[in-house]
Amino acid sequence: MALLIDIGHDGWMRNEDLAQKLKAFFPGADIRTREALGDPAEVTMVAVSRLSEDLPGLLPNLQLVQKLGAGVETIVAHPALPPHIRVTRLRPDAPAREIAEWFLAHILVRQRNLREYAKAQEERRWSPIEPAETPETTVGVLGLGTIGARSALLLRDLGYRVVGWSASPKSLEGVDCRHGQAALPDLLSECDHVCCILPSTPQTRDLFDAAMLARMKPGGTLLNAGRGDLIDEAALLAALAEGTPGHAVLDVTRTEPLPQDSPLWSDPNVTITPHVSGWHLGDALTDVAENYRRLVEGTPLLHEVDRTRGY
Repeated sequence: MALLIDIGHDGWMRNEDLAQKLKAFFPGADIRTREALGDPAEVTMVAVSRLSEDLPGLLPNLQLVQKLGAGVETIVAHPALPPHIRVTRLRPDAPAREIAEWFLAHILVRQRNLREYAKAQEERRWSPIEPAETPETTVGVLGLGTIGARSALLLRDLGYRVVGWSASPKSLEGVDCRHGQAALPDLLSECDHVCCILPSTPQTRDLFDAAMLARMKPGGTLLNAGRGDLIDEAALLAALAEGTPGHAVLDVTRTEPLPQDSPLWSDPNVTITPHVSGWHLGDALTDVAENYRRLVEGTPLLHEVDRTRGY
C-alpha cells in the first residue's frame, strides 16, 4: 500500500518537498510522487490540493483521497471519482490562524485608511483622516467551523463587535451567533465588514447574488476566503458600482487563476489576492500520515467527509 503525493497545481510547494515532510512524520512509509509513480496498482491513498482529472483512472486500487486543506467540493463532485472512494480533509491550526490574519489585515486597511494614505503619498499630499473606532465596528463572520471560529475569536479579542453566522446553531463566547438563512439578510445590514469562510454547497453557491448584496451596509467591505462560487461576480461588480458594498477583497474566485480579461482585476473597488490567505499546513501533516496508517490498519479515519452532504 502506497501513498501518492500529487498537489495538482503550481504556486505552492513541490510534490517532492511535501513527500519529504511526510516521510519525517512516518519513516519507512511508501510515499511516492506523481513524478516517480512506480506501479499505480500499489497506490491506495493519494494526497492532493486539487485532484487532477486523470488521476482516479490511473489508480485501480485507490481507496482514499486526502485533501491537503479544508474545501473538498471539487473532489466530492469529481466526475471520475467512484462513489466508494473515501475522502478526508484537514483541520489544521496554521492556515486557520493565517486566514484569520488575512481577514484582520484587510479590515485594518479600511479601519486605518491605508488605501487613502497610499494615494496621498503618491500625490505628496499630507491629509490626515480619522480612523474608525474598533469598538464601534461590527464584523460578520459567515461560517463558524474551525477557521471561522478562529477568525471570530481573534476579532473579538481585539475589541470588535463580532456577529457570527452558520447554517446550524453554534455558540462562541463573546460572539453574537446566529443561524439559518432567514437570519442572514439582517446580519449583513449591520456589518461594516463581512468575512466569508463558507464551504461550497448547493445552499451556498451564488449566496451573494444581487438581492443579498443589496442587503449589505453601504460602504461596507465583503471579504471572501471561502469558495469563489459563493459570489455572483457580475452581480458583485454591479453592486460595487452602486457602493453597496463599497469594497470587495477576494482571495478566491470562480475561476482560478483569475482570467486576464476578468473585470475584477481593474475594478478600483476590488482587491485580489491569489488564493494565499492560508498557506502553511503546520503540524496538520501528522494527520495525513495518521490517515495513511489508519487506512493500512483498517481503523476509523480522521476528518472523513460525508460525500452525500459535500463536507
